[in-house]
Amino acid sequence: MKIFSLAVLLPLTLLISLHTKSCKASVDAAPKPMYQPGSGIEKAYFASGCFWCVEAIFETVYGVEEVVSGYAGGTADDANYDAVSSGATNHAETVEVFYDPNKISYSTLLKIFFDSHDATTLNRQGPDSGRQYRSAIFYQNETEKEAAQQYISSLYGTGQYAAGTITTTLEKYTGFYPAEAYHQDYEKLNPNQPYIRAVSIPRLKFQTKNPELLKKTENKH
Repeated sequence: MKIFSLAVLLPLTLLISLHTKSCKASVDAAPKPMYQPGSGIEKAYFASGCFWCVEAIFETVYGVEEVVSGYAGGTADDANYDAVSSGATNHAETVEVFYDPNKISYSTLLKIFFDSHDATTLNRQGPDSGRQYRSAIFYQNETEKEAAQQYISSLYGTGQYAAGTITTTLEKYTGFYPAEAYHQDYEKLNPNQPYIRAVSIPRLKFQTKNPELLKKTENKH
């Protein structure tokens, strides 16, 4: 029994170590050019574990123009990786999604959000644990809040989730702080990094369930 436990725990410990080490590795990365959204482009904010993974997921979706990794939902007036990782600020690793509502709806973004992570694990996603890895939707207005509430209700209604098992929090958006340059486009720039291969890339499995939502498709959703 002890041998089995070690076999399970060691890979998880290694992944967590790799994640932390890699987050701090390329501190001299050049800043990502600031995205200048065109007319009609809207923003949405989601948290579902390591933002390397979440950024890569939404980047593949048709109608999404840009995704920025960062921090939201905290009590401090600013955020950086070290402070957020300590748990002192209550921020979550979050992505800012710039999207064209003429190509993709907010409801479809919610579908992608829930299809690409485990919403039943409280303050945890895969090997990453802590409040900074919570599942959260940061709504900017009542329309977004109601859409999220209705979507969660529909997930229960279809039996996809047992009653009361979704841990996703609906939090009022109060601000977003872009993460350090070395976090931006991390999966794209580091496809062979061990954590990316073991944790991040497997989360792209949502694509097999929703191939029509990927950027190669030119249909409106």
